[in-house]
Amino acid sequence: MSQLLPRAVDPVLPPSVTSQARDLGPLESPLLWLAFAGAAAAVLAVTIALAHRRRVRRWGISGSIALFLIAAITAVNSYVGYVRTPSDLGRLLQRGGGAMNVAGTLLRSTSDDPGEDSDLSATGGTSGSSPTAARPAAPPSGNGSIEVLNVPDPAHGVSNGENYVVLPAGYHDPANANKRYPVVYLIHGYPYGGPRDWLTSGSAPQTLKSLEDAHVIQPMIIVSVDLTANRPSTDWECLNVPGGPQLETYLASGIVPSVDKHYRTFADRGHRALGGMSGGGFGALNIGLHHLDEFGTLLISLPYDDLNDSVGVLGGNQAAIAANTPRRYIPTMPFPQKIAVMLTVGTGAPTDVATAHRIAGSLQRRGQEVVVHAERGFNHTWHTARATLPYMLAFADQNFRSAPASF
Repeated sequence: MSQLLPRAVDPVLPPSVTSQARDLGPLESPLLWLAFAGAAAAVLAVTIALAHRRRVRRWGISGSIALFLIAAITAVNSYVGYVRTPSDLGRLLQRGGGAMNVAGTLLRSTSDDPGEDSDLSATGGTSGSSPTAARPAAPPSGNGSIEVLNVPDPAHGVSNGENYVVLPAGYHDPANANKRYPVVYLIHGYPYGGPRDWLTSGSAPQTLKSLEDAHVIQPMIIVSVDLTANRPSTDWECLNVPGGPQLETYLASGIVPSVDKHYRTFADRGHRALGGMSGGGFGALNIGLHHLDEFGTLLISLPYDDLNDSVGVLGGNQAAIAANTPRRYIPTMPFPQKIAVMLTVGTGAPTDVATAHRIAGSLQRRGQEVVVHAERGFNHTWHTARATLPYMLAFADQNFRSAPASF
């Protein structure tokens, strides 16, 4: 078994980094849903007081119902942490058509969210079999940039995949023309997740910048991968699905080589990390363990190691189920190369905490380096994934620094 790294440790980060990741956005504030709930109650009270007026009664009931619905939606968002800012809401609305798309565009055009400065304004081609990288229409800023790498792979059931590449500050500076970078791949959750989620709900660009500004990490590239197979409503769990999309193969044999081809990377396992949250965390664990030759570090937020209710996607194929259940195969799988793993959880989700320690114990008994990081008070939500992303990136950086350089 090859030697890997110094003993893995949970990074200690400066408050300037952790507060940025933990802070609630304006659309996540509990005050928002409380205000809507209060307004709904007030309208309902006035409606009851003036119930003898038919028009007031009709409009009052409709208004109070609408306000209660908005209060419920904002309360759920406050708990989950999916939509942080008006800009995030605009991106979400832009997924729809017609009036929703127009409203989303207007929201984003009037947003003062600093994350807008590094957002995308162009997409790459979506046809053919060759991946194409797209540059933003505006010149990259000193804070880095975000690009789209389209990687169509019809042979593996993916007609098009929009993978978002977050580049560090100075990547396009001519002075760095010969500089190479390690890469962290992040996978979205399921269902209805997508590659934009790590840019918005996960705050990956802002987290990367805050870590670099604090001189905690060396510059790295983050790739938020698209494992939706163009059907985000399906809970694929990043699997090679019998008779369906081969998402594990698409990531390992399609996306990774395309990133290495289009960007100045260290194209070796020691400088690659694979991570994700919830369903994407399961995918990162499962794919990473299947491809020890490609990934030296795994970053798993909101972990689980069993397909549970998602087992149906494998259509009852018992061999496929066994091969994609880490809880079953870790105790006996070979580890020709060591791997470093960070598992992150919120203490408000005791099942996640127990699962993380079970996975950690199983891997440690096989001689692997594992760290469990618990974020106090958070649950199985984007709040936890976002708050722990700085620790995961810093953990990856520890391992990248220890890996020998290759070209």
